[in-house]
Amino acid sequence: MVSIKAPRGVRDILPEESWKWAFVLKTASEVAQDFNYKEVHLPIFEQTELFARGVGSTTDVVEKEMYIFEDRGGRSLTLRPELSASMVRSYLENRMDQRPQPVKLWSAGPMFRYERPQKGRYRQFWQLDFEAIGSQDPYVDVEVIALSVELFKRLGMRGLDVVINSVGCPVCRPVHKEALQKFLEPHLEELCPTCRSRYNRNPLRILDCKNPTCRAITENAPKTISYLCPECKEHFEGLKVGLDVLGLHYSIDNRLVRGLDYYTKTAYEVISGDLGAQNAVCGGGRYDNLAEAIGGKHTPGVGFAAGLERIVLTMEQQGCSFGKEPSLEVFVVALGDFERKEALKLMQEFRIEGISSDMDFNGKSFKGQMKLANQLGAACVCILGEEEIKAKKISIKDMVTGEQVEVPKEEAVTFIKKKLTE
Repeated sequence: MVSIKAPRGVRDILPEESWKWAFVLKTASEVAQDFNYKEVHLPIFEQTELFARGVGSTTDVVEKEMYIFEDRGGRSLTLRPELSASMVRSYLENRMDQRPQPVKLWSAGPMFRYERPQKGRYRQFWQLDFEAIGSQDPYVDVEVIALSVELFKRLGMRGLDVVINSVGCPVCRPVHKEALQKFLEPHLEELCPTCRSRYNRNPLRILDCKNPTCRAITENAPKTISYLCPECKEHFEGLKVGLDVLGLHYSIDNRLVRGLDYYTKTAYEVISGDLGAQNAVCGGGRYDNLAEAIGGKHTPGVGFAAGLERIVLTMEQQGCSFGKEPSLEVFVVALGDFERKEALKLMQEFRIEGISSDMDFNGKSFKGQMKLANQLGAACVCILGEEEIKAKKISIKDMVTGEQVEVPKEEAVTFIKKKLTE
């Protein structure tokens, strides 16, 4: 047992699970292509200022959860806790405003947050992230929501439902904030410590608290949608019209707010699960002021993020299919130095033709090699003995039926390909 272990809150994604991740990522790539979203690969660390200014200095992410370090040049850098800020930074830095708008991007990769590890939540976690930057049309919000729903449909998730809200903008949000603080003031001492600390800084987050006492207090709290300015109200109505046009069922949740400061107008989640076991598999919304917050010009945007661990866990719970697990197709058995050389050549020929192949590299006996082939789950075994090589033939054994036949060496690839499709 090695004495050095993975740090707390992270884990290894082993082959038994990684193929499921590959299936989700492949499906995401296909959906992205169908919706005309282009993939980008962004840095894993950014200047700390990007998240402090973009995500918000009063958010839990910035105050408690970021991994911040100083490089050898004395610069403060942060392992990315999310991708929207990085997406907008890339959009601005690479002058994507010169391209047809909106620019539609997607990415997948690890994020980092220092929080209490629990099932489905880790300090290093993977997210899928889709963003449409450069348009304030509510139909772009509709498209983003439709994309997320289509992704989860293709993954086979059940009971998909969309939950929406509008969190307003800098024009109408202060009015709601004042009304909310006035409503909460008589109950301030009854709130949990976290909500009391949010009262002055970010009272909107109190609506999202899971503490039963706080939820009871905020049951009749002022709703954000009751205080929307004309522009935000028009946008919200446009969002609902677009969802209706696409036949996407949705409900309004007045408690649905986002924990990051840059969100404006639309906030949404997609729920998947049986009644009584609901599960939010993605969250997103609009962030029209994020570009300005990090020093760029006003640039509207909307997007969503979905945790890969959460997606896989939900799919497993619901019995969704991940497709066929990759398996070894051919194992080449050979004894003796000359036979091993021939096996090496045959294995390479199979691989070039797209047939997954392997052989023994530890000098096992014939019996040991056959056992290894079985352990690896090989569909077929190709046996290269002295007699087979002299006759320019190969003995091929079906590991399921036990049937064994000899075929000319030059026909081995064709024979294996046909057998694998039976």
